[in-house]
Amino acid sequence: MKIGFVLDDGLDTLDGVQQYIQTLGAWMTAEGHQVHYLVGQTKRTDIPNVHSLARNISVRFNHNRLTIPLPANRSRIKKLLEKEAFDVLHVQMPYSPLLAGRIIRSASTSCAVLGTFHILPYGSLQTEGARILGLLTRTTSSRFDTIFSVSPAAKDFAKSIMGITSTVVPNVVDISTFQTLQKSKKDSTKKSIVFLGRFVERKGCMQLLRALAILAEEQALDDVQVTMCGSGPLANEAQEFVRVHSLEKLVTFTGRVTETEKVTYFAHADIAIFPSMSGESFGIVLIEAMAAGSGVVLGGNNPGYASVLTGIPEQLVDPADPSVLAAQILRVLTEKSLAQKIHAYQQSHVGQFDVDTVGRKILGVYSDAIAKRVVNSDNTTHG
Repeated sequence: MKIGFVLDDGLDTLDGVQQYIQTLGAWMTAEGHQVHYLVGQTKRTDIPNVHSLARNISVRFNHNRLTIPLPANRSRIKKLLEKEAFDVLHVQMPYSPLLAGRIIRSASTSCAVLGTFHILPYGSLQTEGARILGLLTRTTSSRFDTIFSVSPAAKDFAKSIMGITSTVVPNVVDISTFQTLQKSKKDSTKKSIVFLGRFVERKGCMQLLRALAILAEEQALDDVQVTMCGSGPLANEAQEFVRVHSLEKLVTFTGRVTETEKVTYFAHADIAIFPSMSGESFGIVLIEAMAAGSGVVLGGNNPGYASVLTGIPEQLVDPADPSVLAAQILRVLTEKSLAQKIHAYQQSHVGQFDVDTVGRKILGVYSDAIAKRVVNSDNTTHG
């Protein structure tokens, strides 16, 4: 099977959508399929079969930075599709009419077109932007054979705001990668709390620090070490907060970390905490932390994270109120039976997100869509 993943953004960052297509693509390649990436402007040369089809400009959306394409060359797109004769084009949604939309328009009738809807906006401005984008891409939306959403929350948003009907197929992580990477010996006997994410308001980094300040004031964290991994606009503010509240011995900032370092931090964490306020359609980082063997993974009580952390209510924390968040962290730190219960559940739960499980389901949908197109083509020919 020849598969083309379509993404308006580039591959120079490892954000959630890029992780999704690269994880699926690598797995499908290992399964014997030929995978291509039809993307916006990208500088990466380490990934086979990357076709950079547009110039992109950087914008802010959903309190994150991403790139959007300028108009792509239609002739170049057409020549690429004719040369490669893809069986499947798998489009990441929402998409721009200036790149992915033009690829969809140029796809042959024998090519199956599928989509995955990824977003859940943070606020009203982002919601309105998605609504407008839905109107701009309405003429190509009928070309899709099947559309997935990564969570029930993303599915509901796609339907209510953009009129897109989809089925839930979760995001993926290559769990074997996290489980087989060498785990170095933990260099401290203290309990470890790890945060990893962008230092922006919606990720809850400042709310976490406020909760830690409350616990430190109560002398509840004497045997705890907190590691804050990541970078972003609030990094300086976060470090100043730590200085002002005399938390330097408690909190360490690492800046951005490599993929290998990330796994090590997660593997050593007694608590891996991601107190995101909103705007999460899923939560790949939660799955990564579980796969790496974190003691307990806690996530903000937003709809996307709630779709991952099901089953035990104590997995979800309230980042809006630092005092409530502090109490929830302290409970997991001090109630050993609760921590063991959550850990056992999460270790049994994480397998459903493995790329081998989800990937086979997606390949089955690909095959069904291709078969239907062959039948419809035959009926048209002989009709």
